Amino acid sequence: ALGKGSDLEKAFATVALVYNNSADPEGKLSKAETKSLLQTQFWGFIQGQENKPKYQEIISALDEELENKIDFEDFMILLVSLTLMSDLLQEIKNVKTTK
Repeated sequence: ALGKGSDLEKAFATVALVYNNSADPEGKLSKAETKSLLQTQFWGFIQGQENKPKYQEIISALDEELENKIDFEDFMILLVSLTLMSDLLQEIKNVKTTK
């Protein structure tokens, strides 16, 4: 659908597709499913974060109250939060590309 879209549009479309492919018919993920999705699809950003208090807080919240589900908006907030604290983001910031 976004074959001619910008890189940023394609990135967000990919996030939406990955989320939708994992979500239930109501468009939500259980917290356990969310944790699994992060571990399989977002590993580069969460790798090495295990000892950071904020990461532990986020993951602990996913381990509690398993009956609660996460919608796409909450999932995006979670991705942004994890991205901002990741070591990979710092590496990316140090790379300059030219086109």
